Amino acid sequence: MSQNFYTTDPLLQKILKKQLPAHLFDYANEQLTKFGERVATDIEKRAVHTDRDGQPRLIKYNKMGEEVNEVWVNDGYLETVKETYETGIVGYVHKEIPELEDTGNYMYSYAQGYVLSQSEPGFYCPVTLTMATAYLIDHYANDELRARFLPHVIATGDTELYEGATFLTERQGGSDVGANVVEAHQEGDYYRLYGEKYFASNSGMCGVAMVLARTEDALEGTRGLSLFLVPWEENRHNNQLSIRRLKDKLGVRAVPSAEVEFNGAKAYLVGEQSEGFKYMMEALNLSRVCNAVASLGIMRRAYCEARDYAFERNAFGNKLKDYPMVKETLVRLASKLEVEMTATFDLVNQFDSVMAKGSEPTEEERAMLRLYIALLKKETAEQAIDFSHEAIEMHGGNGFIEDFVTPRLLRDAQVLTVWEGTANILGLEVLRLMKKYSVHEQFLDEMGKRLNQLSDHVSPLINPVKQSMNDLIKMLSQLSESSDDMMLLHPKKVAVLMTNILEGITALEMADDEQDERTYAIAEVLIEQTFKACHHVSDLALKHFDIIVKQEEKITATH
Repeated sequence: MSQNFYTTDPLLQKILKKQLPAHLFDYANEQLTKFGERVATDIEKRAVHTDRDGQPRLIKYNKMGEEVNEVWVNDGYLETVKETYETGIVGYVHKEIPELEDTGNYMYSYAQGYVLSQSEPGFYCPVTLTMATAYLIDHYANDELRARFLPHVIATGDTELYEGATFLTERQGGSDVGANVVEAHQEGDYYRLYGEKYFASNSGMCGVAMVLARTEDALEGTRGLSLFLVPWEENRHNNQLSIRRLKDKLGVRAVPSAEVEFNGAKAYLVGEQSEGFKYMMEALNLSRVCNAVASLGIMRRAYCEARDYAFERNAFGNKLKDYPMVKETLVRLASKLEVEMTATFDLVNQFDSVMAKGSEPTEEERAMLRLYIALLKKETAEQAIDFSHEAIEMHGGNGFIEDFVTPRLLRDAQVLTVWEGTANILGLEVLRLMKKYSVHEQFLDEMGKRLNQLSDHVSPLINPVKQSMNDLIKMLSQLSESSDDMMLLHPKKVAVLMTNILEGITALEMADDEQDERTYAIAEVLIEQTFKACHHVSDLALKHFDIIVKQEEKITATH
């Protein structure tokens, strides 16, 4: 295993150097070098312990039989909490980095999250929830609430940390948030909450929870939901909230996920009444980007584990890496990872522009951002599972043994297709955006412009992408004349075609920008695997193995 998840990742360094202002890149490069080593060593060891032996536990009652609703986490986990938040992974999006006298941005934060997720995607969930909480308070809370709580949510060691949480899900509704029934009753300048949240992650660790609830006489459905800030410890001490149980989860065991009951919990309205769902959907888009970043982290770790094992393991008289099918697997994984990572961090750059406080994006810019988030959240989550599976298969029987990281990667990856919206929910998001904002037309227009800007250097690779765009146009035309049920049947197919086109064009742009042999080879492999693999016999994997896989393996070996 690499001893530094940052210095052995030349693509991440290249992306940050391109996307960050020079002074912020110099700072980020130095800090990520330190963080990358800690994640690959100390944080990795703690992650193993938490997953196997140190999972969160609910302490429902104290020794006197009094209800306390405390959540115990192990000391190593607490050390990871301290180290991670003090890097500014949340805080420096909202406040100045002292050394720079300038704020950071989401690009730097998501780079930290990507590195962290290579060891601890479970803990990146609480970080994500804290990022979402900070966003909601900073953008929508009144001055009094912002002054009281935001400094703690964005703490970097300068004051007491309040981790965040966002509670949406209720037992009767699940993804159908409009079915929520938690009630909010006003008492002067605050409210009292009554009811339960059924899948409440970071319970017991959060200092602040952002909760959707329905005020008296509110409309039904999502239009009647308001957003409330719930101070955790005050309400826990007063027994105005309680934890029924912690969920026994397949993976991401580091994060305590609970069933929470509100028994008159004191809460403060954030923003306008009945606008809570809209606010929370903005935070959800932030969380979906986090989900994609966590998926990339798992993909990167799985690929590196598979590659390193193939270079070390002997079988039938040769190293695994010398066998053609192994070469094909590693070349395919490396190419997919680099293109998908580039596309996702392009999205992060767009996210920084559209979601920054004080920005005034157009309706079309917001809609396109939501589209790209839906496409890449879905694709990266599915690929995290595929990459983890391939890493297990590369290891053979060893890949199924908990002494290796591969079982944990697969268990942690499985939730990423569910958190922040399943493929069906994301498909419906694409369909809504098509109906309300005609994003399919904007998408095709933007992809066409990007294709037209490419040089002759990549012209031999363009035709499959153009054909896929024609296929998308035909599918959209057929669906426009179909019944509502047909429209509801096929949005995932539309999303897959859009994603293929987006990543195909991203690969072409990468090759065109770099004008080097390796990046061209990656684009060639990605396009063949995406658009031709089912009916095409090729030796690309053998031809490009040395330049795509061996070249980066040498970089890893030197670190």
